[in-house]
Amino acid sequence: MLVTTSIKIEPGIYTAAAPYDTMAWIEIAGKDITLDMTGVTLIGTDDINEPDKFKGIGIRIRKGSSRIVIRQATLQGFKIGIYADSTEDLTIEKCTLSFNYRQKLKSNLEREDISDWMSYHHNENQEWLRYGAAIYIHKGKKIHIAENTATNGQCGLMLSGTENAIVHDNNFSFNSGIGIGLYRSSFNNFYHNRLDYNVRGYSHGKYKRGQDSAGFLVFEQCNDNIFAFNSATHSGDGFFLWAGQHTMDTGEGGCNDNFIYGNDFSYAPTNGVEVTFSRNLVMKNVIRDCDHGIWGGYSYGSDFTDNDFAFNRIGIAIEHGQDNNIAINRFLYDKTAIKLWSRASQPADWTYAQVKDTRSMNYWIAANQFTAVETVYDIMGTDTVAFSGNQKMAYTVNLKLGERTNDIDTSREEDPLDMDYVPDERLKKVPVTRRPESTIPKGKENIRITPWGPYNFEYPLLWLKSIDSTGVYHFEILGKTGSWNIKELNGFEIVEKGKDSFPSSMIAKPVTNSYVKYIRLAYEGPSYINQFGKEEDTGSLFEYEEFTPKQQWVTKWFQWDGSADPLLANEAFMNLLQSTPVHTDTLSKLDFTWWGAIGKNLPADSFATDAVTTIETEKGFYDIAVTADDFVRVYVDGKLAIDGWDPKYTLYDEYTHHRARIEMTKGKHQIRVIHAEKSGIATLMFYMNPVKGKTEMPIYQMRIMNN
Repeated sequence: MLVTTSIKIEPGIYTAAAPYDTMAWIEIAGKDITLDMTGVTLIGTDDINEPDKFKGIGIRIRKGSSRIVIRQATLQGFKIGIYADSTEDLTIEKCTLSFNYRQKLKSNLEREDISDWMSYHHNENQEWLRYGAAIYIHKGKKIHIAENTATNGQCGLMLSGTENAIVHDNNFSFNSGIGIGLYRSSFNNFYHNRLDYNVRGYSHGKYKRGQDSAGFLVFEQCNDNIFAFNSATHSGDGFFLWAGQHTMDTGEGGCNDNFIYGNDFSYAPTNGVEVTFSRNLVMKNVIRDCDHGIWGGYSYGSDFTDNDFAFNRIGIAIEHGQDNNIAINRFLYDKTAIKLWSRASQPADWTYAQVKDTRSMNYWIAANQFTAVETVYDIMGTDTVAFSGNQKMAYTVNLKLGERTNDIDTSREEDPLDMDYVPDERLKKVPVTRRPESTIPKGKENIRITPWGPYNFEYPLLWLKSIDSTGVYHFEILGKTGSWNIKELNGFEIVEKGKDSFPSSMIAKPVTNSYVKYIRLAYEGPSYINQFGKEEDTGSLFEYEEFTPKQQWVTKWFQWDGSADPLLANEAFMNLLQSTPVHTDTLSKLDFTWWGAIGKNLPADSFATDAVTTIETEKGFYDIAVTADDFVRVYVDGKLAIDGWDPKYTLYDEYTHHRARIEMTKGKHQIRVIHAEKSGIATLMFYMNPVKGKTEMPIYQMRIMNN
């Protein structure tokens, strides 16, 4: 549908699946156009249960359009909700853009899958589009984004080459990637937004790497932006700023002079704030219970002022920083409050280090308060640090000095210093003085990453919390309201059952030799919206399920050289697999990530894996999948099912995951996995699951109402 004048669409639900990513349901072209979609829901898929297969664009604003208003649209099931290219004076307000595209995650309770890692380092050719977005603005000017909701997707709002945007009072929370992302975007103003639980790559007590998820993502020459009074908690990084590849390659530019004020960046698995290779002002933020409160690698000329740090592993960590001020901050129960350091040398082939002075030097640390921290200062490889008027109570270690330090001046450390500052003039552009009220559970223990992203506390969930050393399963039973009861069991026996209301718990023991295991619970209570955006009523089921057919992988490893290169000499490589392996093993599963050698006195690079098993199945369709770096082929009953034997599949981490849906007869089936590793990190993980039925949705015809 092409819209060239102001219209109102008749309320209703309209559904049609887009066949490809660039197809748009509605296109807007022209000037002075208002699209009123009050009461309208557009659904871009006929299967809401597979968000990683969503395609198409809900609304596209064509190049050159201006003075466009989109109001109260509900868009679901698209790769991109709203896309605008080279648009000026665009307003998007009061839209609901939840339950759009998101990657299916493979990391589990015990370990990561590297294919879940994202990479936002390049977007010159709009590479970010592969991750989808509720709203994506390319080369926009004077953009106004207000009072929108975009949750349960991968990315909320993504801005590329955009200037003079005002973004406020939106809720871009509970996404598996990014709340708000910027690339080459400057002079924008972001205030009073909710960007909580934009996270992946976290399993409480197991791993905490975040996989480059963030509340705010600020990459590549983004300057003079204001980020004030936002809540970006429980995200991979609360705020993730990186100067950009241009700076790495030339030493020029950066993401400079951004004003980061009054935000809450607490409970980040990695960094509350990451600001690197740039010059910025980070002031009056709350940063609690993160790995690093602030990671400021290679920051220069920056001020870290009047922030509240608490319960972080390290409050402020800066490597190779210069000319930075750390003042009037409060540190409470951080293991280390301030850590400054440098490496003895830099990589010889790194242009940035060749053209920039990367010494760690010239810090002023003044008027900070340290309470019950283990180590106040940890300094190594740093010159010229002056301390003034810092106050300390109940600390363990005051100053830990490592090698290569010089001119560490503590002579005025105990001198009283009454210090204050004049409010920054940029605050006049922010019409609020406080963050949005928090309504979500707090603490990293509440981050639960499902295959479709972070749990949002809105629907009933049977969550596997741990498996103890005896193999017994410990579950949490979570929900907003209502009660539950056990409906079906297979492969488990219940050891202990908690109360029938939410939250509750359950302990279950797996039954030996049952490869299909599930616990199905029935929900009783008011209707709710499930993780796919569908309304569910009382009596609906929620479950934990495992498919673990007996597997005995006969696995062989081989070392290859140039004469049997897997790409250039494939026939010789396949012949190599008939020779004597360097190592053999029989495994119950194929699940490896090698950060170095595959074993003692075994290769780390240029090796091959050849693994074969026989699996017994029932008749039906199965999803066969493998994550492999670098190359992989999967054969089922001698037929090629997955072919990942191409360097293009190592371009991005997410490309290392391959899958195929195949129909299998009842009985035994042979599966063979051939894998080749060139260099660097290597991984090989095999997955197999039965396919469940699909949810079909009706198709309606769209009609237009005149204003």
